Amino acid sequence: MSFDYDLFIIGAGSGGLAAAKRAASYGARVGIAEAVAVGGACINYGCIPEKLMAYAANFSSLFPVAVSYGWSECNSSFDWSRFKVAKDQKVEQLHEVHTKYLTELGIEIIWGHGTFRDAHTLDIDGQKITADKILIAVGAKPVKPDIPGVEYAISIKELLSFKKLPRQIGIIGGDYVAIKTAGSLSGLGVKVTVITESDMILANCDEDIALSVQGSMTKHGVKIFTNTKVEKFEQLADGLNLTLMADHNVNLTVDTGLCLKYMAPNLSNLTLENAGVEVTQNGAILVDKYSSTTQPNIFAIGDCTNRMKLTPVAIAEARAFVDTEFGKNPHILNYQLIPISVSSIPEAATVGLTEAQAREKFGESVQCYRQEFKPLFYGLTNKDEKTLLKLVVDSKSERVIGAHMVGQYASEIIQSIALAMKLGATKKDLDTSIGIHPSIAEEIFSL
Repeated sequence: MSFDYDLFIIGAGSGGLAAAKRAASYGARVGIAEAVAVGGACINYGCIPEKLMAYAANFSSLFPVAVSYGWSECNSSFDWSRFKVAKDQKVEQLHEVHTKYLTELGIEIIWGHGTFRDAHTLDIDGQKITADKILIAVGAKPVKPDIPGVEYAISIKELLSFKKLPRQIGIIGGDYVAIKTAGSLSGLGVKVTVITESDMILANCDEDIALSVQGSMTKHGVKIFTNTKVEKFEQLADGLNLTLMADHNVNLTVDTGLCLKYMAPNLSNLTLENAGVEVTQNGAILVDKYSSTTQPNIFAIGDCTNRMKLTPVAIAEARAFVDTEFGKNPHILNYQLIPISVSSIPEAATVGLTEAQAREKFGESVQCYRQEFKPLFYGLTNKDEKTLLKLVVDSKSERVIGAHMVGQYASEIIQSIALAMKLGATKKDLDTSIGIHPSIAEEIFSL
């Protein structure tokens, strides 16, 4: 049977783009459908805008430090509207770069929403196309919890489109997306309250890291409610009232409520049943280790599946899938030792097992090495800013099985440690290494 494409991809987010480019490099005829804009969540309202917002927020903490180094007082103010224009321009530039690259590679972009007619046939807003293999890379979308009045709350997409920042905001959620957004908004002058049902923020992180971030954010003015649930939202004439259920009910009045708790696979109207593609109980596409769905010629990657939801993971899954199917190089992705960063203020990053996970797996053989110190950068100030480094080690093998950090350059440092861990680094290897002095990273070699 003759098909229009060797590979057709639904969704031009990070994973879909990576798959299209890699498949084209192998000589495949590739098409890709996108209903909104290339780049998916990462470029449009996720990683890139969030990181730019974190960069903007960090300046507020640098100005006072500069005075300690001899600079004159700086009475600057932040203009959200100017930032938004610059941010939107950057996002649009990325749209153009990716679109141009796809075109240069001969990849056809079809704008519209894709639905399945059968296992080899798609309908893209009325246009019928056929493909030998189909990759679903539609990502996930923000969803709001089932709480009375939640329609008055907003998502991250709406926040980034605001013409001006709210003065006070209540953020529902305690994972890394919620916490980095909370830190950034606080740094930009917004009065922030975080509400999470968990015992602490960043509940999936190492406890020392979570408590360090929580303590620092609290010190910088972010109010955090743990073990707390939002019972209802009520719209007021000049804002929003949140009824919080904890040990006792609390009423919180803010300008805006931001829901950052739930993401759901973006499978609306794909009609997967027409193609024989099954989903899990939580609505994610069921895939095997090769990203194959229950229909052998249909594959899925990224946040629409039941696997780790990170942009670099989606890209790696895309490349592994293409290498296997078109590059005659079958391989699967190793989900161990994937570093995760939290561009909060302060920044945090982690890789490997938490102390609790390690003790559950290795028992009494686990040893932890922890150090908290004031970086030299703050040495000329009276600021009580600390960096926390922590290594989790299996004493039997001496291998480092977890590395966690809060402080400047956490993402860059932990990313490097992740590679060392993947290569089997032991505590002795770190102890006998010589670092760059003076630097934050050198402290890892003296824990």
